[in-house]
Amino acid sequence: MTTVARPRAGAGIATVLGLVAVITATIVGWNAGWLDAVVNPPPIVRAFLVGLAVAAGVMLLTRSVARMSASGEAMGGEPDVPGLIRGVRLAFIGVAAFAAAAGWALAHPLPLIIAAVIAGIDVIETSFLLLVVGRGR
Repeated sequence: MTTVARPRAGAGIATVLGLVAVITATIVGWNAGWLDAVVNPPPIVRAFLVGLAVAAGVMLLTRSVARMSASGEAMGGEPDVPGLIRGVRLAFIGVAAFAAAAGWALAHPLPLIIAAVIAGIDVIETSFLLLVVGRGR
C-alpha cells in the first residue's frame, strides 16, 4: 500500500505545484512593476539567469532522453509507462527552461509567459497521467 500511496502523493503535489506556477505567472503578469522586475533585471543578473536556464534546459533534456531510453528497456521488455511519462515531463520542462532563457536574453515577457505555461500545464497534465497509470496498476 505504501508504494502506491507515494506515487499518488507525488503526482498530487506536482499537480498543486503546476497550478501554483500558472497562478503565480498570471499574478506577476498582471502587475507591470513585478513583470518588469522579473523580465528586465540588471544585465549581470539577466546574463546569469540566461546561463542558468540554458544549463538547466540541457540537463533536463539529457535526463529526459536517458529516462525514456531506460523506461523502454525496463521490466523485461515491457515499457515502463510511468517512467516514459516522467521522461516526457522532463523534456517539456527543459523546453520551458530554454523559453525562459530566451525571455531573459531578449528582455521580453512573452517567452517567459510561454515558459510558465509550458511548465505549469505540462506538470499538471503529466501528473494526471501518472495518477491514471498508477490507478491501473
